Order: sequence, then structure tokens, then C-alpha cells
Amino acid sequence: MSIGVTCGIDWASDHHDLALIDHAGELLAKARISDDAQGLQQLLDLLATHGDSKQAPIPVAIETSRGLLVACLRATGRPVYAINPLAAARYRDRHAVSRKKSDHLDAMVLANILRTDAAAHRTLPADSELAQAVAVLARAQQDAVWDRTQAGNKLRSHLREYYPGLLLAVHDLRDGLASPLARTLLAAAPTPAQAAKLTCPQLRALVKKAGRKRGIEAEADRLHAVLRVPQMRQLPQIEKAMGTKTLALLRQLEAACTSADELAAAAVESFEKHPDAEIITSFPGLGSLTGARVLAEIGDDRSRFADARSLKAYAGAAPVTRASGKSVSVQARRVKNQRLAAVGYVWAFSALTASPGARAHYDRRRKAKDRHTAAQRNLFNRFLGCLHHCLTQRIHYDEATAFPTLCQKPEAAAA
Repeated sequence: MSIGVTCGIDWASDHHDLALIDHAGELLAKARISDDAQGLQQLLDLLATHGDSKQAPIPVAIETSRGLLVACLRATGRPVYAINPLAAARYRDRHAVSRKKSDHLDAMVLANILRTDAAAHRTLPADSELAQAVAVLARAQQDAVWDRTQAGNKLRSHLREYYPGLLLAVHDLRDGLASPLARTLLAAAPTPAQAAKLTCPQLRALVKKAGRKRGIEAEADRLHAVLRVPQMRQLPQIEKAMGTKTLALLRQLEAACTSADELAAAAVESFEKHPDAEIITSFPGLGSLTGARVLAEIGDDRSRFADARSLKAYAGAAPVTRASGKSVSVQARRVKNQRLAAVGYVWAFSALTASPGARAHYDRRRKAKDRHTAAQRNLFNRFLGCLHHCLTQRIHYDEATAFPTLCQKPEAAAA
């Protein structure tokens, strides 16, 4: 690809430095624009002055893929390259070995990256508006789940210091402290003294308030017995103060749980409207929420990944080989999309009970001395290849095609 004029933008929170260079590396223009509509118009006018048009837009390099400036530049239809800051830092040494740094120099470096190595970098994908909306909701929901886990861990650590009976009471609940029953119980009795005074009728009312429909009597009797088990106690005033802190931590947990639930519903609703939803959820182990997370990271621009290998590398499922002289090592890939890698382990684990082929593939990897995590990653790698094929060909997942040998019955394989 032959590129004439290129633009580099060194972005900041309230202003942006930009530089335009020609094919020979000569500086054509530089400017500092504000982070508002006026600054955007100034940038577009400057680009137009140097030959920018709808037929031949000037490409832009910037060190972020988010923000209003990037969104508006993408809306103009021009190629926008999100350059990794670490890569840009190494390019800077080619232009200034003295290690000097300035905003203008950074903009020049970014413009030169496109001039010399545009083919080595990728433009931001041309995802549809719906896919981008799913990405916003799915990532926010994933962040809310992480916040919920962090808030739950803080609360659990605090309860260990004065209220182990509550931890024992909710130990077997599906979501532990994040379950509705645990939160309802803790709000009603934030200290061991208050918990010991709860009667069976009061506990039955709390169990109902938490949404339990069956086994209310048995659950109330269990809680009544567990909360009266003798335990070590703090002094009364200290216990009361710790109960007050518990209520504060509980409010944080409640907010995180509410946010995660609301964002999950919104993400699922948007995801199910997308034309790729049926194909993605046809895979074993992928539901609407995990499918939304997958779509959020891979998008719906089919030209983004030239082949399945690119997708596997992006997700971190494919290993990376390090070779130097006689030394060769194959290691797990560390530089990857962490969100897609996180949902990949959930996907692979869930597929073990939903897909006989996946289970056989996992067992075979385990017999080959792979650890659990490595076997899951290998299975995730296999699924990504199938997903790329299905999305490209617009077909649903087929177990027999995905695992043609592993899905055969023993007698069929012998024949």
C-alpha cells in the first residue's frame, strides 16, 4: 500500500498535538488542537488543506482506540491506526537516541510509523454500531463482575475478624456472600449478637424476602442452628463498630451486584438482536452473556482477522515460539486480549459437559500430560478455529464437523 501524507496525533485529556508528513518524511504541518468540536474541525480543515478527500482519506495514527476524537475520525471513514504505546516508544529511539521526548516529537513518530510500516499495523475494525454497543455493555458488565468479586472479598476478609458464623452460614450458597440470602441476612443482622437473637419466624421472613420459593422452613431452621453455634467474639463496642463497617461494605457489594445484573440484562438484549448471535450461541458452552463477551472482543468486521490463526493469536489461545540459535521454546502467549482470554476459559470449561467432542479432546490433552489450564486453552484454540469458519461461512456449529474423529463411537472407529 502506497501512502502519501500521513497524520500522527499525540492525544491528551484536554488537547492533542498533531503532525502531518509526506512520503519523504518531511514535516508538512503541525498544530495543537483542543479536545472539543472546534479542535476536531481544525484537524479536518488541516487534513483537507493537504489533500484529504473521501476517495483518498489521510490515515491517522494515535495511541488509543477510544474516545470522542477517535469515534469522530472513524465516522469520517478514514483509516485510523491505534498504535500500541510500547511500540511507539521503541520507534521513538529511531528518531532521537538522546531519549528526548515532547508531544510534537511523539506526533511525528506516529506519523512516521504509518509512512514506513503501515503494513505491519492494523486499522481499527469497521464494526457495526450494534456490535460496538454490545462491546460497551459486555465490557461494562465484566467490569461490574470484577468489582463484585473485589467487594465480596473485602467483605469476607472483614467478617473473618469478628463474624465467622455468618461465613459458615452462607458457605454452601451458590454465590456465597453475593447471594441474595447472604446480603439480606447480613443487612438484618450485621453482628453476631443480633444474629443470635433472630427467631425462626424472623428467619423465615428473611428467607422469603431473599426470593427463596422452596425449602423455606428447612433453610430457616439451618440458619437458626448455625447462627447460634458458639464462636469467638470481639468486645461489644468493637463488635458494634465492625457491624457498622460491614453495612458500609455491604452497600458497595449491593451496588456492584445490581450493576452486574442490570448490565447483564442490557448486554443480552442487545446481543440477541445481532445477526451473529445465533451462530455464536450454537457453540456448546456459550450462552447469551458469554456470547456477548465474545462478540464484544472479535466484532463483526469479517476482514479484521485474515484467518483463524490471527484470531487465535489475538485471543492468546495459540502458543508463541521463541527461537535463538539452538534454543527453541514454546510458551503460552502473554500479550493478548485479556477479556477474550478470560471468557475463553469459561467457554472451554462449560463445553466439557455440553459437548462429547470437547470432553474427548480435553481428556486427550490431559493424557498427553497437559495441565488443566493448558488443556482448556488448547480446547479454546480449537473452538476459535471453528468459530472463525462458522462466522465466515455463515453456518451454525456442528459437533461432527468440529470433532470428526473424537465424536466417533468406539466400534465405528475400530471399523
